[in-house]
Amino acid sequence: MNSNMKVLVIGGGFAGMTAALQLSRQGFEVDLVEIDAGWRSYGAGISLHGSTLRVLRDLGLIDRFLEEGFVSDGVNLRGPDDSVLVTLPTPRVAGADIPGGGGIMRPALAKILSEAVRASTTKVRLGMTFSEIVQGDDRVHVTFGDGSSDTYDLVVGADGLYSAVRRNIFPEAPKPRFIGQSVWRAVLPRPESIDTVNMWMGPNLKVGLNGVNKDQAYLFLTEDRPTNDFVAPEALVENLRSLLERFSSPIIRRIASELSAEHQIIYRPLEQMLLPRPWFKGRVVLIGDAVHATTPHLAAGACIGIEDAMVLAEELGQTGDVGSALAAFEARRWERCRMVVENSGQLADIEINGGSRDAHAAIMKASMKTLAEAI
Repeated sequence: MNSNMKVLVIGGGFAGMTAALQLSRQGFEVDLVEIDAGWRSYGAGISLHGSTLRVLRDLGLIDRFLEEGFVSDGVNLRGPDDSVLVTLPTPRVAGADIPGGGGIMRPALAKILSEAVRASTTKVRLGMTFSEIVQGDDRVHVTFGDGSSDTYDLVVGADGLYSAVRRNIFPEAPKPRFIGQSVWRAVLPRPESIDTVNMWMGPNLKVGLNGVNKDQAYLFLTEDRPTNDFVAPEALVENLRSLLERFSSPIIRRIASELSAEHQIIYRPLEQMLLPRPWFKGRVVLIGDAVHATTPHLAAGACIGIEDAMVLAEELGQTGDVGSALAAFEARRWERCRMVVENSGQLADIEINGGSRDAHAAIMKASMKTLAEAI
């Protein structure tokens, strides 16, 4: 490894923070720029696979996660009532003493990672992004929004679904695509009967619950929508309540009856995007949602972005040749990330078109097995 290598990470989300943290720990000089001056993390809860817990363990952050979040084994798939159709196993890949999955509030996970980044040697600049990227033979010259500039051995684009870095280096890249579904999210007091991830499969709707800490649960509901319509904030509570009331489950009906604006309801249309190979050009590489934005059907979007960061750092640490490291990174990540994006899309298609529940469960089981494999 060239310990003098200088790296710029553009984007301070989960993937970008993990990249900055791991690269700095390996001796690289790292700058991280984040356009949001408050470095805020929006959203309700987030469900995590054991593979993400494995990364947090490798980063030395698993104890913080266990303090702030929630862990459990297995996923129960239920019908519209409370009958369990099948329980999917979640292997304990992070260690025999760490359950196979978990959940946490997004801001809580962002705080864990951002505090670790600030404690590292990473130079963090908030309220800042790039205005120009110019590649030379062996360096990348970057001009920032405040007129300052610097040169780097590598630039990592981790700036999300609508990545400006992607537009810069791959102007013909496919645009994010609305898939015909939307997701509703809320944070609620955790029902006593919910001690692992549960999903209720209804006609044209799927609702799930996962703990995010010892007291709260994260509710998510996917709804088929043929068009990408705007939902006014003042209509969120009543719209979500009416959707929940379509389920005969006493658990879900009680949640519907108690739903209020205090439950942090969020509505978002679902989009996906998979950039064909290559994922890098010269000395600029894309990771996370910037290159493989997936829908939440496998709860693996953050997982594969965080994994990207770890694999990229590992490959860069094994060689001083940036080109070889980026090619090896892409080769290791392509099939796994393609599987997540495409299988998530298949699950959405089954839900939209009233497909087989057995096929839905089989795709989930196979995908979760793959995600448990080493990265």
